[in-house]
Amino acid sequence: MKAFGWNTVAWRRGAVAAALAGTMMTGTEASSQAPRTEGVSTFVASRDEVRVPSPPDRSATEAELAELKRLTAERSSTGAERAAYWATGGSAYRWNAVAADEMVLRAIPTPAAARHMALVHAAVHDAVVIAFEQKSVHNRARPIDQAKELKTSLATPISPSYPSEHAAAAGAASEVLAFLFPDKADVFRAMAEEAGRSRSIAGVAFPSDVAAGLALGRAVGGKAVERGKADGFDAKWTGSVPTTPGFWTGSNAILPLAGTWKTWLIASGDALRPAPPPAYDSPQKKAELAELKAIQRTPAMTSHAWFWEWGAGGSRAWHLWNEQTSRKVLEYGLAERPLEAARAFALASFAVHDAVVVCWDAKYAYWAMRPSQIDPELKPLFPPPNHPSYPAAHACISTAAGDTLAGLFPRDAEPLRALAKQAADSRMWAGIHFPSDVEAGRVIGEAVAKQAVVRASDVPMK
Repeated sequence: MKAFGWNTVAWRRGAVAAALAGTMMTGTEASSQAPRTEGVSTFVASRDEVRVPSPPDRSATEAELAELKRLTAERSSTGAERAAYWATGGSAYRWNAVAADEMVLRAIPTPAAARHMALVHAAVHDAVVIAFEQKSVHNRARPIDQAKELKTSLATPISPSYPSEHAAAAGAASEVLAFLFPDKADVFRAMAEEAGRSRSIAGVAFPSDVAAGLALGRAVGGKAVERGKADGFDAKWTGSVPTTPGFWTGSNAILPLAGTWKTWLIASGDALRPAPPPAYDSPQKKAELAELKAIQRTPAMTSHAWFWEWGAGGSRAWHLWNEQTSRKVLEYGLAERPLEAARAFALASFAVHDAVVVCWDAKYAYWAMRPSQIDPELKPLFPPPNHPSYPAAHACISTAAGDTLAGLFPRDAEPLRALAKQAADSRMWAGIHFPSDVEAGRVIGEAVAKQAVVRASDVPMK
């Protein structure tokens, strides 16, 4: 990914001129320095649905400047540290961590966590996009450009001040998290208030910037909640496990309706449904069984198989790829390019989500047997997950995530794809998936990732 065409020197020069003239940048000068949002699609909120009022007039701004001088003069070391905490990584980074930590705390498995993270990041993304669009409309100069004596504790962003994109991200994320985990709704909303207030304590945003950003974000978050209530996640399965010979058998099958959840990047879960797997008694399936039995596990293969089952992989595969996304956002300097950061988190989350949906659609369309169900003499390293074999979920999810991140962060494409391949192959090494399961999963993951990378081009680059 490349940097937006910002010009810090030109922005600062224009901001000083605006401060001398009043509280607003000239339209052409300010809008040319903010990230361009034209052509950037939103996912849950239309630009026409969410707007902020005009910023306060000059007299009200002077009163806010007096308040900022007081806040910055009285700022404690704790206040500065909290401001730095919320600023780290830009507007999307910290809320990604808050959401991910909550999923881990509650031991939410990959399919559900993927759905939750996609909702959070769709809201954060749209809030950031709309905030920057509104910045270009209102072109309010930053506090430091109107009161040079302000003692800021953070570097002042080079974009217009109103509304605050950090507050917008906070409002959006907190509303979605409050919906997902209502027992902690007050906690998340209090965190959003703190995150917004920290921008004024740091001296880089007016209180009215923060208030407008929070309101904007909450409105966008509400749109995401509307989508979440209608995405099929809460549907109840009324079907039954097939009893015909040759099909997967078991009870309490995991999420048989996940393949019907509403998708983000593709038309529907069945849009990428693969061809049926080889029949359980076919020559190909017998050959694949022989291949699995012939695997001579090395210590490395065994270690990787266990890692992807019980380590950072397994039911938390989504978390491993989320950590990879977070790392790349920092390594590629996207903290200073908030639209790109929000886009990266959203698209990576969408890729994992949609790969889950397509994978589960196929699993319950075909009800394919696990290797050890066909041949009890094959002893897997650990019990297979309680869902059908075809296609392999790790191959679907990790290929989608790895290929998406490889497209967004091309310097690291090779190791990212290698990690995804290891995740997929580990399921054969463990003896819980056939080669055809893994290959079908890879094809699904690649197709989903292709759509994610295409959507990345919506963000205008140099």
